[in-house]
Amino acid sequence: MSSHFHPLSVLTRFLLACSLVAWHSFAHAQREFRVYQSFEGEDGESALPADWNVPAGFVVGRLMYPSTVGFGFFRRGGDWRRGGTSWSVDYPKGDRALITALRRYIRADVRAVEQPVNPEDGDDIFNWPYLTVGLAGYWQLDDEFAAKLREYLLRGGFLFCDSFFDSRSWIGFERGMKQIFPDRRIVDLTDDEVVFHSFFDLPGMTQVQIPNMNALYYGNGYLGDGAVPHWRGIFDDEGRLMVLIAFNNDVSDAWQWADEPSYPADKANLGLRIGVNIVLYTLTH
Repeated sequence: MSSHFHPLSVLTRFLLACSLVAWHSFAHAQREFRVYQSFEGEDGESALPADWNVPAGFVVGRLMYPSTVGFGFFRRGGDWRRGGTSWSVDYPKGDRALITALRRYIRADVRAVEQPVNPEDGDDIFNWPYLTVGLAGYWQLDDEFAAKLREYLLRGGFLFCDSFFDSRSWIGFERGMKQIFPDRRIVDLTDDEVVFHSFFDLPGMTQVQIPNMNALYYGNGYLGDGAVPHWRGIFDDEGRLMVLIAFNNDVSDAWQWADEPSYPADKANLGLRIGVNIVLYTLTH
């Protein structure tokens, strides 16, 4: 990974500390660390780091959600509450690679393991300011689930929606997002958006496609008709980015396969850097 970055300013460190304090106010209700089967069949317990049970100020969260039973290329059903369905794609290996990068570059106290978060668990979701949404085009939300996500976002939470390609999956994603925010627009981001420069300076990010590992075997890195990357977002009334959408991208694959020689090193590097940017943006906005 490149070592060129913007050092944290005194103001940024102060805002980061304030963010952690604000989210810690909910800590009394936090759910315990849990491990589920990954979408790829990986056992998350087999590779737990030595300090997995050490508390920390910030935790990388992953949204658990119900998905369609047979969705396109993947055809994977099952009980989403037990793992192994679409929400657990690139989990936990990808999450832990991002955590390693965060621990290297930012001064927040980051826990060594991720947290799968189920919005059905009372108010637990409000403990976790950042959530990755894997295979985001395949969620199937009911009104209660969507309302909980809407409240979470309006109270300061952040969703990074990733790992989905093709216009058909966009239809599924947009349908769910319209349930969450019927009246908020999904907009195309510009290259000067703060999240692309919050730590690493990533010019031209909106033109970049982070490839899917399986699709690389076919020589193109994308699935279906997803040749053109789109970086999109949803903002709150104060201009804070609440939802970052990496459509026709697979940033979490860059995390998961960062040490795999057959995955392009430049894209793995870029995927980890944008991951660091997203988390820092989450904690300071």
